Amino acid sequence: MKSLIAQSHSLADPKVQLDVINNHSEKVRNLDKFEEKLEDIGLYPLRPTGIEIFQINVGYMCNMTCKHCHVDAGPDRKEIMTRETLQYCLEALNNSDIQTVDLTGGAPEMNPHFRWFVDEVSKLGKHIIVRSNLTILDTRKFEDLPQFMADRGVEITCSLPFYSKRRTDIQRGDGTYDKSMKVLKLLNEIGYGKEETGLLLNLVYNPVGAFLPPNQEELRDQYKERLWNEHGIVFNDLYTITNLPISRYLNFLVESGNLEEYMEKLVTSFNPSAAMGVMCRNTISIGWDGSLYDCDFNQMLQMKTNHGAPRHIKEWDLEKLNSREIVLNQHCYGCTAGAGSSCGGATT
Repeated sequence: MKSLIAQSHSLADPKVQLDVINNHSEKVRNLDKFEEKLEDIGLYPLRPTGIEIFQINVGYMCNMTCKHCHVDAGPDRKEIMTRETLQYCLEALNNSDIQTVDLTGGAPEMNPHFRWFVDEVSKLGKHIIVRSNLTILDTRKFEDLPQFMADRGVEITCSLPFYSKRRTDIQRGDGTYDKSMKVLKLLNEIGYGKEETGLLLNLVYNPVGAFLPPNQEELRDQYKERLWNEHGIVFNDLYTITNLPISRYLNFLVESGNLEEYMEKLVTSFNPSAAMGVMCRNTISIGWDGSLYDCDFNQMLQMKTNHGAPRHIKEWDLEKLNSREIVLNQHCYGCTAGAGSSCGGATT
């Protein structure tokens, strides 16, 4: 499967995506606006609580083309963060007390400067999270990375749509589940997922269809039981993430005729408590070209930071970013529906 951009698909255009989630039908147009929901609970304009997480998308290139990918990542994507831009990131980190650096993609491991950058961030004493699809670590070019990351205390957060083979392969392609189990066993062998080592291994669940995630704690217990009983695999935590109506998942919703129902579900499931803890309030997202965004989802929609805030890593100003007004649209309902959703899982 090719990425939407390689297909020259209309939904490869962020402007078209925004138009669809706002104006797809009369029913969609008449849904409450997200800003109005926040205003009703006294949260508008939405502002940061203080940046704690420095999330860098180091490129959209990936060895996989998953059906629901909000990044539209794949082998045909060539956007890769340069060493120069990564150096700007290091300078910003060196001049701030932000302690967590979250590396994402695509497959972040495919950035040619990945090893160098991880080493440099480690020297700054920051905690590093790498968001891996697991299968990339089962290739010859990257087979050294599990030990490389373990030696530097990197936390690995990896995608595993479900604990069963069928549902995982449906979303991410045939053979994904078996490769994922192989890599998880390898990570366990070098200490990941074991409480006594301090090497954190977390799994990420996102729904295969047009529905919200189940209870995070209950699902984590199910994952732990099934993966241990069937494969002898252990891990530290599981995060549930709601699929946002963006990119390839938006395309799935449109093609399956589920967009109206899904958007209505997100709106009617709005949770004020979840809204208080949305990740854009404690996270800044840096795009592959150095542009600044309130979150990774805004990045995919090319909705840069605004309202006087710096818009590129070269203009880094922590004080201004911490006082900025966060840019919003209808997709933001995805982070406030039900128990809430963030890169760290449920928010309530």
